Amino acid sequence: MYERIQEAVCLLNRKYLCRFCVGEETRTRDLQEICRFLEEKCRVDGTVFVHGRGKRKSRNQRYLELFRRFLERQTIYDWHTASFQGRNNYCKTDPDATFMHMKDDHMRNAQLKPGYNVQIAVDSEYIVATDIFQDRNDVWTLVPFLKDMEMKLGFRYPSVTADSGYESEEAYEYLSGAGQEPYIKPQTYEKWKKRSFKKAISKRENMRYDEAADTYTCHAEKKLRAVSVRKQKSKSGYPSEVTIYECEDCRGCRYKENCTKAKGNKKLYLSKNFLKKRQESYENILSEKGIQYRMNRLIQVEGAFGVLKNDYEFQRFLLRGKTRVKLEILLLCLGYNLNKLHAKIQNGRTGSHLFEIKSA
Repeated sequence: MYERIQEAVCLLNRKYLCRFCVGEETRTRDLQEICRFLEEKCRVDGTVFVHGRGKRKSRNQRYLELFRRFLERQTIYDWHTASFQGRNNYCKTDPDATFMHMKDDHMRNAQLKPGYNVQIAVDSEYIVATDIFQDRNDVWTLVPFLKDMEMKLGFRYPSVTADSGYESEEAYEYLSGAGQEPYIKPQTYEKWKKRSFKKAISKRENMRYDEAADTYTCHAEKKLRAVSVRKQKSKSGYPSEVTIYECEDCRGCRYKENCTKAKGNKKLYLSKNFLKKRQESYENILSEKGIQYRMNRLIQVEGAFGVLKNDYEFQRFLLRGKTRVKLEILLLCLGYNLNKLHAKIQNGRTGSHLFEIKSA
């Protein structure tokens, strides 16, 4: 449509001896200006608008109707663009919802369905906070969720336990600044255990690192030195520094085929701050307290979701719109907490907070 607008503007300028232009970023405003000019032209010339067969439209009427159609379509496109709200899709029946892959895929064709990313925080088996997000990835929800939870509750928890899907440098940095101890499982935690990973010579973890010289030594005993530092920003706007390490010479190396697919020398792209924070969290989850926290996260958080979805048979939201959906999940969590309190009173467990690790 933009190309058609440019052609029409050229004809308009030629016919009316004007100098109108429509910019790519200012289409709506420029089209409105052209429409106002043509409306004034029609008024001054006393243009009579005709419709139907056998009626010949005047030049003023043809151009005015053409640019009004352009403006109408552009207004619709602007509305659609505003509805994305930073996403790459939205649902027309519920503009706040985002199309996502659901776990319940009955058709087995990876069908996309409109939905929300529901997050809950659990303490002592009670849901203490909940929120819904339009982003499909959990990694971008942790920091805003913790900020909102702190504002609503009025205090911070001394530690935060989360699954590997929430791991990011931004999350680690926020927890460090807030004085909260991270118990977040690294995304590569399960891979580290595999024999194939331990034998992979291309992995940074399997290379020797000299902290004093800031170099890695590959399987061929060649040094990978830091050659540059690149600054980048995440989707949420968090700035980070990535250090690029490059091998001194990979030509003629007999391990190159298994080490890198690059045509030149092997390179590593690493965030030192992220690796440092990840190591701290990794050591935390391996401690006795960390093992207990992770076990309770599995029991209490995943258990709460299981009760809501299976026991309460809450498989889908009944309302539409972010505000209404959030109200719906809040009422559901309130009911869950009342049932949990009743069950704890009946079983004499009101003072219990964490499940103990059973000894073998």
